[in-house]
Amino acid sequence: MGITKTDGFSEEQMRLANLAKVLGHPARIAIVQHLIKVNKCVNGDIVDELPLSQSTVSQHLKELKQAGLIKGEIEGNSICYCINPEAWGTLSTIFNGLFESYNSCTTDGTCC
Repeated sequence: MGITKTDGFSEEQMRLANLAKVLGHPARIAIVQHLIKVNKCVNGDIVDELPLSQSTVSQHLKELKQAGLIKGEIEGNSICYCINPEAWGTLSTIFNGLFESYNSCTTDGTCC
């Protein structure tokens, strides 16, 4: 197994790559979309929305939480999740910066 070389990349490039990796699974996208739609959700509600087992959903929630994109609070015997607004703003800024940095190569849109 090879070693991934990350020396020489900026902190912003590393952060963008890590966030893209976290969002690189359709289950995590579905979880984020659900949380945006309902604004707050109990873990069991998320499981009901996805075609995945409880343990698999919990693993995806863990990944999103470790990346800081969602927050979870214990309420009784359940955990309620929501989007972390600060992290979401950072994510938006980073991705928008990448998208806005692109200019088409010529007026007719061809580059090659």
